[in-house]
Amino acid sequence: MNEELEDLAARAAAGDESVVPELLQAIRPQVLRRVAKFLPFREDAEEAAQDTLLTVATKIHTFKGTGSFAGWLTVVATNCARQTYRSLKRRSVEQSAEVLPESVDPRTTSVIAGSRLDLLEALEALEANHPQLVQPLVLRDLGAMTYAEIADELAVPLGTVKARIHQARKEVAEHLTIR
Repeated sequence: MNEELEDLAARAAAGDESVVPELLQAIRPQVLRRVAKFLPFREDAEEAAQDTLLTVATKIHTFKGTGSFAGWLTVVATNCARQTYRSLKRRSVEQSAEVLPESVDPRTTSVIAGSRLDLLEALEALEANHPQLVQPLVLRDLGAMTYAEIADELAVPLGTVKARIHQARKEVAEHLTIR
């Protein structure tokens, strides 16, 4: 299946528009799982998944095939999930002035959701201070790619990948322990 997916992606990137619907259908479950790692509520994850699929459909020509399609897709899905989170956060701030909840309902507040949101906040801080560290961390810890695959994907030496991931984990851990 993975080779078939890489082949579909390569054909779509080369301009074969007839395979794009098949590619989108094949990656949809994977995309939804990826964005759900960030966004705790299904509706939010669905929104990010749709944005990801739209981005793949319109930007597949930017996939150059130098790395794996899985790596490229991980970056696209993660960026879309983070963009959806930013949008939700902005909407929440705008609405919070209008309607304040009387109390928090523990049935709708999950510990997992809190940790995901904390991770998104930590990634936002990391991107603001050290943007070069975000992509290697996402590919390794969320995309489950090997260090060698990440080095190929980013076209940087293996040692650089390891150093960036180490530094990114340190920065994210510091951000998470401050909270």
